[in-house]
Amino acid sequence: MTTKNFSINDALEMGWNIMKNNFGFFLGIVILSWLIVGIPYIIATLLVNYTWGLSLFFHIISMIASMTIQIGMIKIALMFVDNKKPELNDLFNSFPHFFWKYLGASILYGLIIVGGILLLVIPGIVWAIKFQYFNYLIVDKNLGVTDALKKSSQITNGVKWPLFGFGFLLVLINYGGAILLFIGLLVTIPITMIANAYVYRTLQKQIDTIQTPDAAVTT
Repeated sequence: MTTKNFSINDALEMGWNIMKNNFGFFLGIVILSWLIVGIPYIIATLLVNYTWGLSLFFHIISMIASMTIQIGMIKIALMFVDNKKPELNDLFNSFPHFFWKYLGASILYGLIIVGGILLLVIPGIVWAIKFQYFNYLIVDKNLGVTDALKKSSQITNGVKWPLFGFGFLLVLINYGGAILLFIGLLVTIPITMIANAYVYRTLQKQIDTIQTPDAAVTT
């Protein structure tokens, strides 16, 4: 069996270079994203002690906005990795097509992780890594809920420990951005989103090359 691999240095270097060369674009979409998600969330928080119904309504709006932004960010990151030039409307124009599949897969992914955590924690961590690229596969390949989870299982097979280390490093990078009065996140978020998209694309191309279409999913 051919071994899959990826370079963390290459991923972060691509993230840095793309962020640096497109900083104005990323500055705009990150701030816009914070506003779109944050405003209804703040309203919901302020209303919680006065009107439960309206508070719930704005929480739902914030959740939908957050999912819209997640889908858009994945699309934009993949476009950069594929040497395409995204535009601002790419942050929103995939939402209607992918929303229900993305929502369903996100719920199932969350339940899988919770189930794994209840089984002495370790399975939850393993399954979180195993199925972590379901969202990319929905946006990138238009896969359904279960197909996206199965394909992610194939992509991450054999590289779970490197992916764990890579994911932990991305968390540390964004944490470093957060402690700089959150201003650093304007730099670290674009770097990490591009780096993660690069690793996904690298592994996805490798698995498509080494496996036949009817290959069994490795559990």
